[in-house]
Amino acid sequence: MLVGTADVATLVEQLATAAIDAYRVEPVVLERVACVQLTAEMRKSAREAVLPRSLHPTNPPALSLQVMDVGSSPWGAFRVAIGRVSCRSGVRARGFTTAAFASTRASCEGLRGTFGFPARIADVQLRHGYDGVDVSVALDGKKVLAIHAIDPEPMDVHDVQYTGTLNLARTPQGLRLVQVEADHDAKRLERLRARLIAFDGNAFGNALLVPALVVSSSLAQETVVFPPIRFVCKVDELAFTGTESVQAK
Repeated sequence: MLVGTADVATLVEQLATAAIDAYRVEPVVLERVACVQLTAEMRKSAREAVLPRSLHPTNPPALSLQVMDVGSSPWGAFRVAIGRVSCRSGVRARGFTTAAFASTRASCEGLRGTFGFPARIADVQLRHGYDGVDVSVALDGKKVLAIHAIDPEPMDVHDVQYTGTLNLARTPQGLRLVQVEADHDAKRLERLRARLIAFDGNAFGNALLVPALVVSSSLAQETVVFPPIRFVCKVDELAFTGTESVQAK
């Protein structure tokens, strides 16, 4: 059985590990969202090495990039880019977050303190139009991500699936994997033909993150609702026995 082999202490050091002081009891609603999702296969060297041993890697390993331009939220308008490694927690498909970049301080603090995203302030840009999409992320003046996508084709609004997210964070129960779900209510969805122009694995959490082949990409015009956190999982124990309710003491 394949499980992650990353050292937890190293993960905490590599990732901008967040802290959740208390669990929010109300959902977070993001409105007027343009969401670009790109999935790419990675080199095999990243398969187990970037995940804690509580998670199962996928074969082949894959990287999921989500970039959102949010028009309205509890933290105002902002843009965010999230990098996740595909995995399974028990039998459930998930994405383990290795990096997140937010365009405003309020959104950065909100994403960190509410859901445990390892968010950092960066210049996140997302342009979308009738001809395609351009995405860029610059961290401390250095470009760490660039995506160019063309030839949008309409799809049914249910044709793209979004897996749940696992964030390594300090919680009231200790260091845990926080299970973050998101309900995507798309009003318009398009398939894109995308190229990764630039990607910095170190900035996204690990130099082993090397996207090799873009598998799919899409653009959704939608509302995204994040329900309150219900479960967390121990970092060094499989989900079958290591999952805890947030009410657990």
